[in-house]
Amino acid sequence: MPLQQFLPGLTTAEVATRQASAGYNVLETDQGRSLFGIAVEVLREPMFLLLLGAGSIYLLMGDVHEAMILLGFVVVIMAITIFQERRTERALDALRDLSSPRALAIRDGNPVRIPGREVVRDDILILTEGDRVPADSMVLTAHELAADESMLTGESLPVLKLVGNPQGKGGEPSTEALRVFAGTLVTSGQGIVRVTAIGGATELGRIGKSLQAIGSEISPLQREIGLLAKRLAVIGSGLCLVLTLLYVLTRGGWMDGLLAGITLAMGILPQEFPVILIIFLAFGARRIAQQRVLTRKLSAIETLGETTVLCVDKTGTLTQNRMAVAALSVGEKHFEVANAAALKELPEDFHELLEYGVLASETEPYDPMEQAFHRLAQEYLANTEHLHADWDLAREYELSPDLLAMSHLWRIPGHRHQAVAAKGAPEAIADLCHLAEAARQRVAAQAAEMADRGLRVLGVAKAAHRESDFPEIQHDFDFVFLGLVGLADPLRPEVPAAVEECRLAGIRVVMITGDHPRTAQAIAASAGIDSTRILTGQDLQALDDTGMAERVRGVGVFARVTPQQKLSIVQALKANGEIVAMTGDGVNDAPALKSAHIGIAMGKRGTDVAREAAALVLLDDDFGAIVHAVHLGRRIFRNLRQAMIYTLAVHVPIIGLSVLPLLFGLPLVLAPIHIAFLELVIDPACSVVFEAEESDEQVMRRPPRSPQESLVSTSHISLSLVQGLLTTLVVAALYGVSLAAGIATPEARGMAFVTLIAANSILIFSSRSTTAGPRQTLRGINPVSYWVLGGTALGLLAITRIPLLAGPFGFTPTAWGLWLAALGVGAASFVLFEATKLIFAALKMPISPR
Repeated sequence: MPLQQFLPGLTTAEVATRQASAGYNVLETDQGRSLFGIAVEVLREPMFLLLLGAGSIYLLMGDVHEAMILLGFVVVIMAITIFQERRTERALDALRDLSSPRALAIRDGNPVRIPGREVVRDDILILTEGDRVPADSMVLTAHELAADESMLTGESLPVLKLVGNPQGKGGEPSTEALRVFAGTLVTSGQGIVRVTAIGGATELGRIGKSLQAIGSEISPLQREIGLLAKRLAVIGSGLCLVLTLLYVLTRGGWMDGLLAGITLAMGILPQEFPVILIIFLAFGARRIAQQRVLTRKLSAIETLGETTVLCVDKTGTLTQNRMAVAALSVGEKHFEVANAAALKELPEDFHELLEYGVLASETEPYDPMEQAFHRLAQEYLANTEHLHADWDLAREYELSPDLLAMSHLWRIPGHRHQAVAAKGAPEAIADLCHLAEAARQRVAAQAAEMADRGLRVLGVAKAAHRESDFPEIQHDFDFVFLGLVGLADPLRPEVPAAVEECRLAGIRVVMITGDHPRTAQAIAASAGIDSTRILTGQDLQALDDTGMAERVRGVGVFARVTPQQKLSIVQALKANGEIVAMTGDGVNDAPALKSAHIGIAMGKRGTDVAREAAALVLLDDDFGAIVHAVHLGRRIFRNLRQAMIYTLAVHVPIIGLSVLPLLFGLPLVLAPIHIAFLELVIDPACSVVFEAEESDEQVMRRPPRSPQESLVSTSHISLSLVQGLLTTLVVAALYGVSLAAGIATPEARGMAFVTLIAANSILIFSSRSTTAGPRQTLRGINPVSYWVLGGTALGLLAITRIPLLAGPFGFTPTAWGLWLAALGVGAASFVLFEATKLIFAALKMPISPR
């Protein structure tokens, strides 16, 4: 390699000056938020304010134990949220690490190995196979130099780097083939380059800046629960004030009135909501981990169940990100390599074509296409005379801008002549072979037919050379055309079934790739993705945000798109009201992964940047695991909805039993300690019990819920209110009858409390479904329900039958007959709950089964 013309490179003094003015070759990131700053943001959320408010009320009342429980919830949820925030910000750190590999630079006239961060603009670097490029650079010399740029462009094939006119507009390289980019990998050849951009000015740096500009997406469910919590807080505050004033006006006594108001407020405050959400998502993360899917953001599990559009990258996501020989063509004969596995051999007619394809490749290749030649030859030519480990490579003829073909000249031991093998673009090989026009047209037609299937097509030729001196150019050999080889990045075997599952679930799968439209269309068709409408990056260039949102409707394939356009497509889909999931594995996918409602990264082949920017990571790169995640997300949403309906229903009796005794002049039924016990029943019932519920068989045969559909609709709230009101009337009636029958207030209060707990417990079964009948409701009950009900029954027996425990609750031990009667009245409420569901169905109230 002619180093002399590039000596001495930069001097130590010049490097120091440039580093002082331009800084180091690293991706500058904003200073991360402090833990205190993140904590303040978390505490501004209404759910956390309500928890703190409830805990403060307990402290004012002197109930330190319950206050500590509530404040403990605040600490745990804050810790989880802060941890997830900090993990997300590591995406920029991973990007910085990737951009700073080691580099071989010419400094003070000598090649020296330096850290990539010390590279400066105008440095002269030497690149060889396997090197990670440290900075954007212009190619000065190249010997079969090619780079894998899939992390930036999505292109699965290495990009050949050529040397031509280096000056374009502004003195920069005039074509992409004259440049190498930071973070890409040299797959073959060697080259000398001059650095043109470092750090944030590189293409990789621009992606880093776009990541900084993208905020974390708030889950639709989080937004909805926050709004619901605000509304209930307002309602609770108003009712608390009204009840306090009513008590003072009717009975006098500010302290008793304030106690009644606090009891009502505690019953209405939706302090279970964050607990429900965290438990559901944490358990969901554990379940999805069994499918080898890592959850980095808990809210992503539920959001995935709402997904309406799944955007997928082609290279490494739909495909295996490795080249394989797919088809061979010799004359009029055509052979699909997939058939070789069934035949257990490669037909003799194609042996020579593969033999010379290997001879035209490097002996230890980095290039994926050359690796594919070697793999196929080792599999089917290993015991034939077509492999030549004893031949010596005498000369290489490189690709050039004028001739996209390369040749290897081999010395054959014991023979006076040499063998020449050439491979390259079909038209270039046809030119080398000096084919007649009719033959060229046949080759072009065959190549076009293979390209239409999404294959990368190469031509192969052979020649014999009998003279001792070697020609200067490839055209001086008398080449014979052997045939065509079609290579493809194979589709992952699980992809078609996964795409079909998505279609049945009402999820539109969209491919976004940097590859050629013809290649993208072929892969999409084989994967089962709708490829009738294709848009290219060029089509999108002139569109504004409104035009982009309109054009992306119904499009199944986007080809030749840039990283920024990937981000724009995701944002346009979101602007159309879609819930967008995005899969990817390269650095070029990171901005879109972070912008999507849910980003899904490949764990094995994916870059650290993609994994850190994503919400879910497929540890085994199993595309089919996405379907399992969607199923789990829908199950979580359905069970979460049932838990919310139940939670709202059991809060209604608290309100009713706080107000009705006051209106009818009866002693109060509930005090704060009763509410605390109720929470011990409500929290596990509405979280652990409902989370363990299995989904119905049709959950993946229904379309995703509309983004405009509420978690808890008006019909759901109506059902909760009616069921809660029935519980209130049953308990109030038993309490009133007991007092009228001369039963002492502490004992009557105990009976009312037993009825209330029994009714709330039996409501768990009825709330398993808003549409199923009594038989279906009582079928397939999960074991967790029995454990919760058993624990509740033991606790209820303890506080109503043991005098030491009954006293603080304002109870006296109830006779067994009355205790069992109260329990039976509460359990009988199941009939009323089921009747309510039947009435709602008869009135055709829209209760969603999702």
